Amino acid sequence: MTTKIPALTDALGNLMRFVLLPGQRFDTVGVAALIDGVEFDGLIADKAFDSNHIIADLNERGAKIVISQHPRRASPLPLDAELYKWRHFIENFFCKLKEFKRIAMRSDKTDQSFAAIIHLCSAVINPR
Repeated sequence: MTTKIPALTDALGNLMRFVLLPGQRFDTVGVAALIDGVEFDGLIADKAFDSNHIIADLNERGAKIVISQHPRRASPLPLDAELYKWRHFIENFFCKLKEFKRIAMRSDKTDQSFAAIIHLCSAVINPR
């Protein structure tokens, strides 16, 4: 059993929201649930989140789009390379999260217990 954890963090890499998805699903499926009702000035993401409907939603919000472009995109969007470097905060969060064996091995059987342990682990990570 594999699970994807698309997550939304603040500017310092602290977990705000996450969604659990089956491992075979696209990452873009969980984005609507992540950003629904959240106000932000910009979104920094990797190329897994490069989707026309996500970019259209961000344009409607007036948010700055800092998403690494998929190489097959017909009309690439400009990418602020300096701002994109800040994406390492979420990568650092996931590295710290995977230090916990229960997360790395997905030892919880239900989504509810797995989500609970993610919340618990992020509470431990936050004050570090």
